[in-house]
Amino acid sequence: MFQKIPKYIKYIFTNVALLFIYIFSFRVLFYYLFAQLENVSALEIQKGFLLGARFDLKLAVISFFPLAILILVTNYKFLNRKIYQNISRIYIILAYLILTLFFLFDFGYYDYLSIRLDASSLRFLSNLKISSQVLVESYPIYKGILGLLLLCFFIYKLSKFVYTFYKNQKTLISNKIKAFYFIGTFLLLSFGIYNSFTHYPLRWSEAFFSKNNAVNQFTLNPVLYFFDSFAYRSEGVNIDEFNKYYPVIADHLNLPKDNISFERKVTFDSTYTKKPNVVIVMMESVGVKPMSFYGNPINSTPILDSLINKSVSFPNFYVHKSGTAASVFASVTGLPDIENVRTASRNPLLQDQRILFDQFTDYEKLYFLGGSANWANIRSIFQSNIKGLKIFEEGSYETEKRADVWGIDDYELFKESNKELEKLAKKKKPFIAYIQTASNHMPFTVPDEKEGFKPLADSVISNDLLKKSGFKSVAQLNALRYLDFNIGRFLERAKVAGYYENTIFAFFGDHNTAMTRTNLYTKESDLNIQSQHVPFLIHAPKFVKPQTIEKNGKLIDLFPTVINLAKINHTNYTLGNNLLDANYVDATSFVYLGIKGEPAVGLLKDSLYYYKTNVTHTIGLFNLKEEGVIDLKQKYPSKAKEMDSLLEGYYHATKYLYFNNKKSTK
Repeated sequence: MFQKIPKYIKYIFTNVALLFIYIFSFRVLFYYLFAQLENVSALEIQKGFLLGARFDLKLAVISFFPLAILILVTNYKFLNRKIYQNISRIYIILAYLILTLFFLFDFGYYDYLSIRLDASSLRFLSNLKISSQVLVESYPIYKGILGLLLLCFFIYKLSKFVYTFYKNQKTLISNKIKAFYFIGTFLLLSFGIYNSFTHYPLRWSEAFFSKNNAVNQFTLNPVLYFFDSFAYRSEGVNIDEFNKYYPVIADHLNLPKDNISFERKVTFDSTYTKKPNVVIVMMESVGVKPMSFYGNPINSTPILDSLINKSVSFPNFYVHKSGTAASVFASVTGLPDIENVRTASRNPLLQDQRILFDQFTDYEKLYFLGGSANWANIRSIFQSNIKGLKIFEEGSYETEKRADVWGIDDYELFKESNKELEKLAKKKKPFIAYIQTASNHMPFTVPDEKEGFKPLADSVISNDLLKKSGFKSVAQLNALRYLDFNIGRFLERAKVAGYYENTIFAFFGDHNTAMTRTNLYTKESDLNIQSQHVPFLIHAPKFVKPQTIEKNGKLIDLFPTVINLAKINHTNYTLGNNLLDANYVDATSFVYLGIKGEPAVGLLKDSLYYYKTNVTHTIGLFNLKEEGVIDLKQKYPSKAKEMDSLLEGYYHATKYLYFNNKKSTK
């Protein structure tokens, strides 16, 4: 069988294999020279090697892929013409040389900073003279250049040998056979790049599986990691602007003004004798506008409506950015997502943060979602920052019935989550759980019937009522009703399981669902902040009385609020505040959005909304309670200036904390 495989196909896979061996050899060198894994378990080291080998294979395939396409197109002609031989030698020599330089720079970079090569290393090019001098004085550069020349000569000989070995194609191949090998080889190489049997490709975030950073750094492939972080190379803090506005944010958050510090220690004279559990539920695509409690004409959320009346609710609560990944990042880290390119969760430079979730000492920490934690690199947000966290995702539940692209549906997710929480409750072990729902998201997969729930038929809701409500379809409405139903069933299960009474339940929407403009929240729709206005409620009858708190709130206030309610001693290093603190009266909401295709930031305070675009610095000031979209910046210049300063303070403080709130800076 092997003899029948065309030699040009063997030539492709031989070169990929040689590249893989070469790249993996640098991993072995790194392990012996730099990794410092003496006190790490053999199991973690083994996992690091296996995961690392997958990254190395991915890089090997990517490196050879362009030449492989040329070979597949020319097929047997590639091994019989001088021009292709020259192309292959030049390409292979350059590939090995570039990869070698990357790994050598990575070794030096890690030796200097104990982190693998990433795009932030480009900062050393800003003063090339000094960097070059340090390089020459620290390392045997001239011997290295000689070594690289010898390497090029060796690769030249090796590539010549491999090419000659496979050179003669004795038999012509039919077009049908050519097509078969073209498609088969292309698919195999593509799988080598995808490198996963799950719904998501192999990504850098999977390297961050350990609580020991040295293991994670060893697992990474520096070449892939460099390019993954490259898109964020210019996303640093403007230190001059930060210093300018630090006094403003310091005054707002009651921080010291004589030195830069965001550290706020909170201790309690007495704590609960029995530590309360905390369950945070992220409600996918739930804003205030589709909820009947907040005025929607369709009875869309009867369970939540009833729950709000028994809870502490915050009707003026906003997420920072419209997007699930952005809201997960902000809610967990306590820092708004203000990344321009994609989301902060996808930026490998922002994963190491000092957060409140990690400060629930002696608590079992759990994260539940129906799909894969590789989505948007969410795994890294949780695993990099939370010690002892257990992630439950597709493949880790007792019962799994995949509903759609997002994995198991919310009914099954809540049911499986309850099983784990009930086990901990029976062991008298306090827990904090983060449950991420997904069924209220396109494609709006809802079962025909589930216990007492039945989706509404299209004919039940008139077109006029649907239009008045803002829902784009009955399917969209049914998805929200299904989420609402599942929240009710989850709380019923919690009561039966015995942990309901001693648990603080926090529910928030990650962003609003896509809706048409109606007479409800028209001002927010016109100003493009409707998607960020979401419900936030805390249901904990044993710990706090039901009430409505009108002050502005923002997503990064979530953890400061619940950790204070649970009376957990902690240190807040972020920009969030305790919304239950009666002394916190100067409350604001901070949003990041797009205005006419330009990134912009906005601040909501009482009834006022102020925005500023990032590039052209266009500003606007509006009163959300007045009719019409009337810009008030000329009428109230002092108010506009005041809100501008605070807005700039939030923006630049966020950028600063992205890179200066590391656990390593403790």
